[in-house]
Amino acid sequence: MFTEKVTPRFGDADGLRHINNTALVEWFEVGRNPIFRMFTPDLDLSYEKWKLILVRTEFDYLGQMYYGIDVEIRSYITHIGNSSFTIGHEAWQDGELKAKGKAVLVHFDFLNQKSVPIPDAIKSQLHEHLILEDKNCK
Repeated sequence: MFTEKVTPRFGDADGLRHINNTALVEWFEVGRNPIFRMFTPDLDLSYEKWKLILVRTEFDYLGQMYYGIDVEIRSYITHIGNSSFTIGHEAWQDGELKAKGKAVLVHFDFLNQKSVPIPDAIKSQLHEHLILEDKNCK
């Protein structure tokens, strides 16, 4: 599991000091950076080097988050396929789970515009952060 601390910015909050729901999109992306580095260590966004494409995201808002209190973003792998994988995300504030989500990414060849299998060495790294979801829990 990867963890990143996020300090909410003034612009992330509304007039009631609540964190706007759009901030989570950026925070969960920050949580994906260590996983991005498995595929492109220098995070070079050129077509020749970048190897991932985001195909799906989802979010569940479980509680209110507030400006002025740091948020811990936890990211981990929940599924590994042949050319795709799923990242689970959680946002914790004051020791409580406030939001969770998923992101599905595909190992992608931008020059040839097609998905490609995830190399075994990278699959091995992804497996180190695999946390299987309990299908009975919502």
